Amino acid sequence: MLKKSLIAGLGLGIALATGAAYAADPLKIVYIGKNTGNPYFDSITGGFEDACKELGCEFEFVAPATAEATSQIPFIEAQIQRGVNVIAIAPNSPDAMNQVLDDARSKGILVLAVNGDLVGNEGHRDANILPVDFTKTGPNQVELMGSLIDYKGEIAILSATTEAPDQNTWIAAMKKTLEENPKYKDMKLVATVYGDDQPEKSTTEMEALLSNYPDLVGVIAPTTVGVAAAAQVVQQRGIADTVHVTGLGLPSEMRDFVKDGTVTAFQLWSPYNEGWLAAYFADGVIKGTIKNEVGGTFEVPNLGTITIGDKNVMNTQAELTTFDASNIDDFNF
Repeated sequence: MLKKSLIAGLGLGIALATGAAYAADPLKIVYIGKNTGNPYFDSITGGFEDACKELGCEFEFVAPATAEATSQIPFIEAQIQRGVNVIAIAPNSPDAMNQVLDDARSKGILVLAVNGDLVGNEGHRDANILPVDFTKTGPNQVELMGSLIDYKGEIAILSATTEAPDQNTWIAAMKKTLEENPKYKDMKLVATVYGDDQPEKSTTEMEALLSNYPDLVGVIAPTTVGVAAAAQVVQQRGIADTVHVTGLGLPSEMRDFVKDGTVTAFQLWSPYNEGWLAAYFADGVIKGTIKNEVGGTFEVPNLGTITIGDKNVMNTQAELTTFDASNIDDFNF
């Protein structure tokens, strides 16, 4: 179980299933991840699964092999044909799926973006569940990196795919923070590269950064696959004293790197809570006990009161969690 402190209105526009129909036919929820082989989604899936056990709904996780912009479209089409009640998705693109998601919604399917959003195209989904306010992620990552390198030197970003809407939002905020906040005037962003959320490509990109920028002192990898790959390269080369790696990682994957000193600190949130909240929200909306309206509130076991914010966005926790040697053993996701 996760540490307790972490588990602590566009509208559908059409009629959803009635309470009677819901009782006779269990709610069917599918979560479409960015790609297979990404352990980050195991934790989100665990939240969905546990909530559905409590709620009596059916749940399935599916994902394409790779995280290209259009790779999720056939999976959405298949779930529409299957007749699910809820499609939750971690979008690989902010706009490539607009038409197929509109098709799903026109058939009465509740569409939720979970762990990422259709940035600039929010009207093509019904609500968005995020772990934290994503506007804080970029500045938080820059500050953490700054604290590791004494706020000076060349840094780079190792991201996921070029079209990943969540990573691109964070990167834009990182660049703005570096450019506008005088605290970071001596930190220079020299490159942004993309590992496509694949361990092999992320490793190759990290090695290329070290070759191309011999004065590099830090790498921010705002993706669990990328930060683990970057840390492994630094560990193998024995250069943790000169090249500092941080980013967004899973404690289970980063524990050894923290314990041997390869990584001093990194950040994340509880992915589990996203699945947990999404399932309870979907169940309530379809049963009619939750209104999907901006400003509305509802209660979720273990999370307390949830407020539906602007553009129908909900967060599971207020701030990012920083993991280091003092607390890394307290988390098991």
